[in-house]
Amino acid sequence: MESFPEALLVLVASVGNVLGSAANWLIGRGVERFRTRNWFPAIPEMLDRATKWYHRYGRWSLLLSWMPVVGDPLTVVAGILREPLWSFVVIVAVAKVARYLVVAAITLSWI
Repeated sequence: MESFPEALLVLVASVGNVLGSAANWLIGRGVERFRTRNWFPAIPEMLDRATKWYHRYGRWSLLLSWMPVVGDPLTVVAGILREPLWSFVVIVAVAKVARYLVVAAITLSWI
């Protein structure tokens, strides 16, 4: 089995995850008009909940973008609510990198 430097693994995982979140943001920019359609993939209640979080905590709610179930709707809502791309990427990157650093630290017994 080939070995890769841990830092490279954290970097690749983080970049991939941030790019996925950026795709969600981009989808959010144009998806609101389809929200009431039957085929719309997101549950309206979930988007409403994420929107309330976003209105309550603002862009800092994106620090939760690393979380399963909660993170993706938040990143879509950030696009819907027109969060500037630069602040979106910075905050999401901090959350995603922190997540993978913690995973690496636990997995590699750094802590």
